[in-house]
Amino acid sequence: MKCAGNKETNGTAEQDACEVLLPIQEKAGMNTNEVRDLLYTVNLNITGIKEYGVSFAALMAGEVTTPVEGARFDVPFEGTAAGPKLNGAAEGIDYVLVREGGRFELHIHETIRTEDGQNISVHGDGVAVPRPEGSIADVRVNMTLFASAKDYAWVNQVPVKGIGTINLAKQVIQVAAYSA
Repeated sequence: MKCAGNKETNGTAEQDACEVLLPIQEKAGMNTNEVRDLLYTVNLNITGIKEYGVSFAALMAGEVTTPVEGARFDVPFEGTAAGPKLNGAAEGIDYVLVREGGRFELHIHETIRTEDGQNISVHGDGVAVPRPEGSIADVRVNMTLFASAKDYAWVNQVPVKGIGTINLAKQVIQVAAYSA
């Protein structure tokens, strides 16, 4: 038997749970995405950096140290979202705070405009930690999606985890978004 997300079940208790819960979830309009289902992957290009008193390039090159209060940067981006659940153009801004030690605190506001013209709002908070070689940072982000369009209302019920990288040298962001 297949359960939510087309997951194959293999045990009697699991089958019983799917037979009972899946129709209830579907009738109530609840999301039936499985945990860790890939929803989409974004491939984004950084389109600029607004600085607030500290040069991003100088900070990344080690020419200046991070102030005690951190260094703030607004990082606009644009690109695509593609995957089994969502496809479209993506654009937004990340309000980045770089802390002493190099950790980036991320505060993301993004819009995914689907191929059929609907807008999905994405809000995320997370961290990016540069690797020792410095040009790549590993990203972990918790995201909330919102849509009023009927075909995308399912996103309102799905907590999303993003895992990916930022290539600081090429100014490219790649993050895979999974149901949590």
